[in-house]
Amino acid sequence: MKTENRYIMTILPLILRVGLGLVFLIGGLSKLNQLLDPTLQEKILTSYWGTSGYVNQFFIDFMFSPDQLSPWWFLTSLSFFELFSGIALIVGFAVRPLSLIYAFLLWAFVIALPTITVPFIEVTVKTYTAPAIFVQIRDIALSGMMFILYNLGSGAYSLDKILFHAPANNPNINWDSLGLLLRLSLAIPIGIGAVFFGMANIQTFASNPWILLLLAILITGGVGLRYAGIAIVFVMLWYMVYKFNIDKSLIGNLNGFKREFAFIAAGIVLSIAGGGQSHTITSAIKKIQRFLKNSTTS
Repeated sequence: MKTENRYIMTILPLILRVGLGLVFLIGGLSKLNQLLDPTLQEKILTSYWGTSGYVNQFFIDFMFSPDQLSPWWFLTSLSFFELFSGIALIVGFAVRPLSLIYAFLLWAFVIALPTITVPFIEVTVKTYTAPAIFVQIRDIALSGMMFILYNLGSGAYSLDKILFHAPANNPNINWDSLGLLLRLSLAIPIGIGAVFFGMANIQTFASNPWILLLLAILITGGVGLRYAGIAIVFVMLWYMVYKFNIDKSLIGNLNGFKREFAFIAAGIVLSIAGGGQSHTITSAIKKIQRFLKNSTTS
């Protein structure tokens, strides 16, 4: 591997772990700010366990029966874990174990989401009326990014390197495979936002659906990835500006667009390293050309 490529492979995980770490640092701080305030506890607990919360009845029964664990203790413990794991990711401590845990844990938020998608039924409560996988598609994208980080390792400027002498880069990295996962982690959420634009509970990043669709197609096909990565960064920055509310606290505003920090990091990685050659339009054209050439010569 060239020296330049080795250096890049130490920077990519640094960028990803900071972006992903901010998601959980902000999320943990925001929840603890409310959970530890007696005047705000009821509000946040209702926002999680209510009909438009994040946990369906199946998992409420599973977790809190027979009253061995209270919702407050569960959410507070999870929030402390988010806070400290977010800090750990940012400083590069226990990156691989944490990224692997989150890669699977993020899917729990999809499984647990309460939704009502029965046709022709009148919904009498405020809840999610889109498929859970669409509502939580950003968490699925974050899961993909966590798998990428797990394979890349801690990267540059990490405590793992200082304390455990972990290598800054993995010399056996197959960026074609990881690049494909990165492309899909970005393309699928914005593609769903474009295709289902205007539908209930679908994240559209406050952007034009045609712009989102174009970006999704380009990223999926591996075309113009460096420019597409930069475009992703601008889309997320625009969404942050759009979501900012002067009446909210700083942590309240940050919590409103915390996941987008990870998308910005992924966009930067895409603009630096590209998305590999696996399953791109270019590679497909080359395969077709080889097939036609072999067919004519045989």
